[in-house]
Amino acid sequence: MTEADRTETIAPRPQDFPKWRFRMPEEIGVIVALAVMMAVIGVARPRFLNSINLFSLLGNTTFLGMLAIGMVFLLAIREIDLSVGWMFNFSAVIAALLMVAGFDPWLAALAGIVFGACLGLVNGLIAVTLRLPSIIVTLGTYSMFQGLSLVVNHGRAIVPSDQSSSFFWVISYKLFGVLPVAALVFVLLAIAMHVVLHRTRFGYRVQAVGSNPEAATHAGIPTARVRLQTLVLMGAICGLSGTMYLGFRGAIDPNEGSDFVLVVIAAVIIGGTPLSGGHGTIIGAVIGMMIIQVISSGLIFFGIDATWSTFVTGAVTVLAVSLDRLIKYHRTRRAELRRESLHG
Repeated sequence: MTEADRTETIAPRPQDFPKWRFRMPEEIGVIVALAVMMAVIGVARPRFLNSINLFSLLGNTTFLGMLAIGMVFLLAIREIDLSVGWMFNFSAVIAALLMVAGFDPWLAALAGIVFGACLGLVNGLIAVTLRLPSIIVTLGTYSMFQGLSLVVNHGRAIVPSDQSSSFFWVISYKLFGVLPVAALVFVLLAIAMHVVLHRTRFGYRVQAVGSNPEAATHAGIPTARVRLQTLVLMGAICGLSGTMYLGFRGAIDPNEGSDFVLVVIAAVIIGGTPLSGGHGTIIGAVIGMMIIQVISSGLIFFGIDATWSTFVTGAVTVLAVSLDRLIKYHRTRRAELRRESLHG
């Protein structure tokens, strides 16, 4: 064999390389919907596209958006946590009380995050031990956490007296005068949780359990432990969001968070995470929450009563669920027709 023949044999040929194909992101639908909504409002009300207003929208998305990130993991595993709003509130209340008692605000904030994780652990232990769906468990803990939070704060807003700490300054600081640090943390959290969901063993297990719990069990995945870990993660994210809200606002109202859960679930569904489990999209949840914020802001720019935003959010959620079911039906029907043609 000559040197030329040997080189030809060893060297890869162009057809040996895999063909590169562009894949549209699965969130393209909600991204286009968000862009169209912003364009329509911007054409009618040019001030809407002002950079200050856009960064303000991102800031308003931050705290609820964090909860939506955690909810993606739960829906992906076929679970729903109804107590997220009160875990958010209770964690912030505990952190605020520690600050009032003289603890360093950074340590108090860390304690608030750990406390949120403990609340999630309570939900998880009850759900796993009694083998109950988390939606049933959290229906009860919703009222439990609400009642305990109101008992602890005596039904009053808690305002840390000394807000000269760097904790309050850092959380409320705006980069370049427009981008809140809290919003930057939200974006970094979204990126990190996207990687966790799609690039780690834990994320794989979450989606496997949500896709087919029986098959996951037979494959050796500890489904009970994964459920527990997911609920603890949800609690920790609630604690993080609550303590950051405290640092951003400088106080925590006794009823703050009471109406969060429906908005959070709506954002996740609008973003493309199915209620049937087995799959989740962090990017979609973030875009979904931004769509809700754009709806609320757009109504204000058009001079429409802001109370209509709740109705519009519900309508968009119903539309998103309907489209999801319709797409799944057509995919299933197409697969059935393909099988019939192959066997026919």
